[in-house]
Amino acid sequence: MLFKPDSTDDEKRTAPRKRSLLSRVLGRMVSLLITLVILGGLGYLGWLAFQPKQNGGGGRGAGARPDLPVPVLAATPQVHDVPVYLDGVGSVRALNTVTVRSQVDGKLLKVNFVEGQDVKKDDVLGEIDPAIYQAQYDQAVATKAKDEALLANQKIDLARYEQLAATNAGSKQQADTQRALVAQQEAIIKADQAQIDNARTTLGYTKIVAPIAGRAGLRQVDQGNIIHAADTTGLVILTQLRPIAVWFSLPQQQIMRVNAASAKGQLAVDVFGNDGVTVIDTGKLTGIDNQVDPTTGTLKLKAELPNASYQLWPGQFVNVRLKVETLPQAIVVPTSAVQRGPAGTFSYVIGEGDIVTAKPVTVTQQNEHEAVIASGLTTSDRVVTTGFANLADGAKVVVGKDDGPPAADLAPRKRSRNPDGKRGAQGEGQGKDGKKDWQGKDGEHRGRHEHSEGDQKGQTGPAPAPAAGGEQSGSAPKAQP
Repeated sequence: MLFKPDSTDDEKRTAPRKRSLLSRVLGRMVSLLITLVILGGLGYLGWLAFQPKQNGGGGRGAGARPDLPVPVLAATPQVHDVPVYLDGVGSVRALNTVTVRSQVDGKLLKVNFVEGQDVKKDDVLGEIDPAIYQAQYDQAVATKAKDEALLANQKIDLARYEQLAATNAGSKQQADTQRALVAQQEAIIKADQAQIDNARTTLGYTKIVAPIAGRAGLRQVDQGNIIHAADTTGLVILTQLRPIAVWFSLPQQQIMRVNAASAKGQLAVDVFGNDGVTVIDTGKLTGIDNQVDPTTGTLKLKAELPNASYQLWPGQFVNVRLKVETLPQAIVVPTSAVQRGPAGTFSYVIGEGDIVTAKPVTVTQQNEHEAVIASGLTTSDRVVTTGFANLADGAKVVVGKDDGPPAADLAPRKRSRNPDGKRGAQGEGQGKDGKKDWQGKDGEHRGRHEHSEGDQKGQTGPAPAPAAGGEQSGSAPKAQP
């Protein structure tokens, strides 16, 4: 028997295949749509990043109006003598340092100084028990007296023997022998005197004296202890503080310059305090080392300073400057007036109509405050010292007055991009009165946020809400210009 296949069974088998194919097509379309959305977003972000460059391009700062003059501060070059210094780093050392030790052994009976006291040369710092050494001295004196008495008797015998020998009543040999005994005794007396001198010197060592004038350090041995001549620590260390020495180093490239300057005369040396600005003492260069340190490539120099106020202390590290010459009648401008570009150093010179021109200059030397100009400027020029952020060659400027310290808004503010493609000040703008003004997206003045009396100093609250019916702002607040 033949059976006709049921059509509904075929439809049931083909339906899942159609649905599977349809889901694949829909999935691919959704993936393609998501990809297009991402690419579109990236393109929009790239356009936004490129837009400020087109709107804010040029030599002037972004957002600056080209029709307004640039506010700047200016200065006129001055002419005066400029000293030339070589800067170095050194350490303070005492001119003389002595460890006072005992030269004999004994009991320390007295200590005659106070720690930190200024002592003079030959002051007695300590005393050792002199009993033993006094006895040795007395013994040497007695020995000499005994030998002198024996010598006197031998001289009398010599005179007798010489008289007998002259009359042939005595032997000449006996007279010569007696003469030799007298000479021998005289030598013994000289040895006795040497023993006396030695005993006197040893007795003097029982008083420990200061070999130099200086300041006493911390006591190393207390009263009542047995002190020995072999002790390495000694009784105290004396340090000469006035005058005092400073050892410092200079690069080996400055050897010829220092030698040439020292050959012309004595060179002055200044020592700075802890702030690195104040000169606390001035002295003279006293010595130059005879070789360069091969490990550091530097040359050591020694200066002597009076140290009248005890502002320098041995072992202290200090900044030193050595004056090697003076530039007579040099043209000097503030260091901020010298700018650096691809072609070298230049300065903005204000010409007629308050139009600035960039002129190349040659700088001989400069420090934190002033620069010496060798060529490029004259005393009749006016150079820009502040306000370079929006300045370009050929720009028109307005020169302000430098009557007080710079305000906080003299520095260029950080610029941010608004949704309309323009750039504005990001965050909060602070005026001279210290209050903060806020702006919304459309640039309209929204209000001013002020501190209440109960708020802490420096603490701010949230920005005020926009007025009813106004456009909702989704961007960061912009400063009031």
